[in-house]
Amino acid sequence: MATAAVLLLPSGRVQAIRIAQEIPVELDARFTSPSEPTAQDAGAESLFWREERIRSGDTLTSVFKRLELDTADVHAVVEADGKTKALSQLRIGETVAVAVGEEGQLAKVKYSPSPTETYLYEHGDSDNSFQSQHVVETPESMPRVREGRISSSLFADAAAVGLSQAQIMELAGIFGWDIDFALDLRAGDTFSVLYDEQYLDGRKIGNGDILAARFTNQGTTYTAVRFVGPDGSAAYYTPEGQPMRKEFLRAPLDFTRVSSDFNPRRLHPLFKTVRPHNGIDYAAPRGTPVYAAGGGKVIAVGYSNSRGNYVDIQHNGKHATRYYHLDRFRVKKGQVVKQGQVIGAVGSTGYATGPHLHYEFLVDGVHRNPRTVALPKADSIPARLKAPFAMRTNSVLAQLDHLGTAHLATRE
Repeated sequence: MATAAVLLLPSGRVQAIRIAQEIPVELDARFTSPSEPTAQDAGAESLFWREERIRSGDTLTSVFKRLELDTADVHAVVEADGKTKALSQLRIGETVAVAVGEEGQLAKVKYSPSPTETYLYEHGDSDNSFQSQHVVETPESMPRVREGRISSSLFADAAAVGLSQAQIMELAGIFGWDIDFALDLRAGDTFSVLYDEQYLDGRKIGNGDILAARFTNQGTTYTAVRFVGPDGSAAYYTPEGQPMRKEFLRAPLDFTRVSSDFNPRRLHPLFKTVRPHNGIDYAAPRGTPVYAAGGGKVIAVGYSNSRGNYVDIQHNGKHATRYYHLDRFRVKKGQVVKQGQVIGAVGSTGYATGPHLHYEFLVDGVHRNPRTVALPKADSIPARLKAPFAMRTNSVLAQLDHLGTAHLATRE
């Protein structure tokens, strides 16, 4: 079965790369093999379970048809007592299981959107109606720490110590505001991650969010702690309560390389004259999405011979960003955009030698190097939450230190 590896990129985003890999599939113990009957209470007839995986474009009707059931069965189930909305939101890869009697009559329908959540629709005894149950189980959480040292790439080295693909992407997102994973990573950099493993009936069903993490890059150590506010929103902060997230992305796209750096006296590649290069050129395949580096208002969208298709965004009274040589636009002048919103795609319009994004960052109207300028931070922990935040920080960092039993020196 094909799965995907990820290429970690400077904005903290990832790019999926398809790779072939055989993955053993563990059957869900909650479903009986379709070929074997399930014995019911004494005196009851045997039921035979069948299971079907959701495909693209599926509805309950199409799934039931493949399970050799008819539209009358669909109608009977969707008329169950008010809990059938889930069956209209089937997602690719999930499964629907049905139990039928010896005469082929539908007795039960079981749908599990997640390992901890199950919808069961069961045929009533006296009529043709179905009764529903919605069961949500609470998994048991067990804290776990993984530690590693960079020798080749974050993906390979983090996977080698047991982090999942999703966790590696989450780790990159947490530190991607401070570390450029395409350009800044060095052999010998280290990381440690605290998270919860989730178990149900003694069986691991998944991983929780990263609770705390450290990353040492070129001798500088960054520490992040996850904190959930009273409103339920979660974010990562330094132990001092400063947000890991910044108001601006360090790079507004997932790029392959910097093709031309910030240089006030660069020799222009086309005109062979010394002209200021007041931004960064990021080489990337044509069509690569370009994101708004920060929230703001689009103040210009257009075309010129030198800039090609361009977008200018004013973020506040102090900061502005510019995006040149776009293949196409996704925004209009006057539109308000959010950080990370797609505003266009990489192209080679205007004076460009190949597909790339020319990106400029201005502070008070003055061009600054986007790769080195100090980025303004988002809001820090408010004063009223500093006490609970400090308690949470002390707790998770103590766990990170106590459970970190791997000795990195032995791996060299």
